[in-house]
Amino acid sequence: MMEKKKNSKISACFVLGAGCLWGCMGILVKTMNKGGFNSIEVTAFRSVITGLVMFAGLFALDRKALKIRMKDLWCFLGTGILSVVFFNVCYFSCMTYTTLSTAAILLYTAPAFVMVMSFFLFKEKFTGKKVTALLIAFLGCILVSGGFGKNSVSTMGLLTGLGAGLGYALYSIFSRYAIQRGYGSYTITAYTFLFATIGSIPLLDWNHFGTCLEASVSVLPFAAFVAFMTTVAAYILYTKGLEGMENGKASIMASIEPVVASLVGFLLYNEVPTPMGIVGMLLVLFACVLMA
Repeated sequence: MMEKKKNSKISACFVLGAGCLWGCMGILVKTMNKGGFNSIEVTAFRSVITGLVMFAGLFALDRKALKIRMKDLWCFLGTGILSVVFFNVCYFSCMTYTTLSTAAILLYTAPAFVMVMSFFLFKEKFTGKKVTALLIAFLGCILVSGGFGKNSVSTMGLLTGLGAGLGYALYSIFSRYAIQRGYGSYTITAYTFLFATIGSIPLLDWNHFGTCLEASVSVLPFAAFVAFMTTVAAYILYTKGLEGMENGKASIMASIEPVVASLVGFLLYNEVPTPMGIVGMLLVLFACVLMA
């Protein structure tokens, strides 16, 4: 019993660590936006860096981890294309139809999607504590993001925002299937971003992407490092956490991401949080503690 509780706490730390690293994503986005990169190009850059690092590392250190069965390929198509690429396309599209805060709020419907799908697919139980933590975390995300604002959400804004939440949730679902088939976090991360890279290629304007790369040579090493930390390290930690934790709990705990993003904005970019934003941060932290 003690060993199981210890492993559960370690898994919780992995998931929280992933959420914290995802919360630092703004550093990469702001760095690359200064070089003229658009959102899809940032996604492709992250995917390429992650895919190259993971395959090179596993080829050198653990080639067995690169072996997958063809019948399990759908798991990685799910994490890479249906999750990473679909989520990014929907999320960035949502930002063009509505406000950034509304897009962020709609994105954090993901834990609800995870809980519902996990109930039907993996028989994970709905508990009072889970539902309470989910509602507290979602309210906290609304406050951190600044609320829905004065304007109503358009139909396309709502659909793309919910699509982003669904895509975000699908990583937990397809990763769970891969874990059940015996694959570790390194293998899942490597093949996720191999397929995410393949899925991103048709969306790129190669002339614009190449021009931005040439103009941003001086900052690319830093951007690559941040991409490594917020993608390679973050996804490995989250997937590792899923090995010892239910999907629903992990998804709620990953809601710490907007809290960390707000702290990064305050510390690095002078984005001062509102009193309601601070209350929202505390609510999300409370939900994470409740799940841990």
